[in-house]
Amino acid sequence: MSSNPADHNNQRDKDKEASRGEPPEGNGRNPTPPTEESHPNGGSFFLLDDAASQAPVIGPELESKKRVASDRSRALEERLEAFEDIMESEVGDTVLSRARNLERELGLRQIYLKFEGGNPTGTQKDRIAFAQAMDALRRGYDAITMATCGNYGAAVCLAASMAGLDCLVTIPEGYHTKRIQEIRALGASIWRVPGDYEAAVEASRARAEADEMYDANPGGANTLLQLRAYGEIAYEIYDELRDAPAAVAVPVSNGTTLAGIYRGFQSLYRRGKTSRIPRIVGGSSYGKNPIVRAYMKNRPTCEDLEPSRIRETTINEPLINWHSIDGDYALNAIRETDGWAANASDKAMISFAKLLRDREGLSVLPASTAGLIVLLDQHRRKVLPGDRYVAIITGRRG
Repeated sequence: MSSNPADHNNQRDKDKEASRGEPPEGNGRNPTPPTEESHPNGGSFFLLDDAASQAPVIGPELESKKRVASDRSRALEERLEAFEDIMESEVGDTVLSRARNLERELGLRQIYLKFEGGNPTGTQKDRIAFAQAMDALRRGYDAITMATCGNYGAAVCLAASMAGLDCLVTIPEGYHTKRIQEIRALGASIWRVPGDYEAAVEASRARAEADEMYDANPGGANTLLQLRAYGEIAYEIYDELRDAPAAVAVPVSNGTTLAGIYRGFQSLYRRGKTSRIPRIVGGSSYGKNPIVRAYMKNRPTCEDLEPSRIRETTINEPLINWHSIDGDYALNAIRETDGWAANASDKAMISFAKLLRDREGLSVLPASTAGLIVLLDQHRRKVLPGDRYVAIITGRRG
């Protein structure tokens, strides 16, 4: 979902070459995490702020569907039907609730929170993970692969296990996340490669092509499928509100979630379901995201940041990138809707996560409050008109 800093061009090529000969890590290895956080350029980076899965991950009544979907000896049509039943029952249709206590605290009426933490592994990533596992199964693949720093890997591994697909998870070698244990428990193989997240994506893509595995990485041939899956968030908001809100605020990293939500609202408007397309608002870590930087500096497209100048923390990690893979889609969405994008500090994200817990009873990843923070900062500077506003909260904290 986000990236580590590393050299941009030469290092990526070196990492890709080095990774070819390194075998995947089996389920037996369990790397010991460092005892303290350190910056990736200096060694390991221990992610302390991952999302957490539901318990149980899927309803007990769906276990029979899982057995059918994952059984390679059964007919494909039967497996697809069973997997679709699981997906429709467990993924999406997340809660949209009015945050009345937050409204009173902050002086803006009709704030709605779309809480994606209700998905099986605790984030919106389940939406694209299950959509791609379904696509892989339909197209006859036996294995799926992607790069991750934690949350996306857990989502794809769960979907793959339900569909009876082998799963290869590529992780930057300096990263240690508590979701590793969950990934192993789901039967996936872990492949650690040198470099940062972007280098891991390149290694995973090359492995997918060489070994004829389904490539679930962002920015590839499946981008439209991923955008469509995130577009379901817009449809669910419409189902509850019966029109588009004035604005939708989204935390941004690669930009895929934000761009998908925009496309969903575009579709609704074109079909005459809504009276408008909402203004799209993006929030990310302070000075560490190309989408926000391009918007604030009025650049026509996203430009890569200098990797060595980006510092990750356990709070901002889900948000930061020196290269936003779907950034131009997101930047276009913000501009086309007369929206805006801005930065959120770690301190503000921690504060808002606590506020949501205390006022609304939601336990969320601090990084997932970035969009809400940027929406409300704008209201403080210039009072927003009375209307309905939706903030996407993307992760449940364990």
